[in-house]
Amino acid sequence: MTRTKLESACSRRVIEVVSGSDLCCPPRNSHMWNAHPRVYLPIEKGMQSTTCYYCGTVYVLKEKT
Repeated sequence: MTRTKLESACSRRVIEVVSGSDLCCPPRNSHMWNAHPRVYLPIEKGMQSTTCYYCGTVYVLKEKT
């Protein structure tokens, strides 16, 4: 039997995002899509980061290159 390490549904994480995209937590493509109710978080130019008030995940604005 093989054991796999599972990530806690509400573990603190830092995720880089690009401005101009809809930001929701948990992210749509996440395997933890049902960890808590989906919330939309504001992040725009002038802001460096925003934090999900359910799970504490920090979303950091990444500059476009």
